[in-house]
Amino acid sequence: MKRLCILLLALVSMVGFSQTKNFIDQPYIEVTGMAEMEIVPNEIYLKILLNEADYKGKASVEEKERSMIQQLESIGIATSKDLVVQDIASNFKFYLLKSTAIMAVKQYQLKVSDALTAARVLKNLEELEISNVSIERVDHSDLEKYKAEVKVMAIKAAKTKADYLSEAIGQTCGKAIYIQEIENRIYDDLSGMAGGMNANIKIRGVSSLEAEPDIEFEKIKLESTIIVMFNLN
Repeated sequence: MKRLCILLLALVSMVGFSQTKNFIDQPYIEVTGMAEMEIVPNEIYLKILLNEADYKGKASVEEKERSMIQQLESIGIATSKDLVVQDIASNFKFYLLKSTAIMAVKQYQLKVSDALTAARVLKNLEELEISNVSIERVDHSDLEKYKAEVKVMAIKAAKTKADYLSEAIGQTCGKAIYIQEIENRIYDDLSGMAGGMNANIKIRGVSSLEAEPDIEFEKIKLESTIIVMFNLN
């Protein structure tokens, strides 16, 4: 029993020592590094809705679908890969209330890689009288790589700041003893912070589609904030 008490006292002493003797007990400098980056989206998702009611008996959804696929392939889009039915509920028919009429509706998602291709899609679908098209969201295929790069930029900014602040008081900045990531945000100008980014899109010339509409996508903005503590020598 006496030996157990001695072991417990020794353990308590070690815990107390470890709690008081930490990196805060040495000279240090704490700085915040911030960085941002803007990238042009290379994944643009269009939502296309085919509604039989829009064609007033002139064409079925199936006929419009075939025409749409042919038109998209004619401008170089791989529809087998980039055009998908968006959800199970999209491929069905509506029974109109108080009527035996049935109206087919189908919703698609089309992925293109740039604004020019998106403009060509809008122009070609307008020629087929498919006008229920919207930009659903934008993204980038290498987004994770750019997120990592902006974090590296932020921690380098912290080191630069620590160096010149230390020099101002006649000391030097040593090794990092603490690193904490505070924020890693993805922005677009339309929706603020976003996960799947909505697109802030500027479209000109859509009212007259004799020429391709001029579409510009706002860049995706990445921000990173990191706190770093360095030894002071």
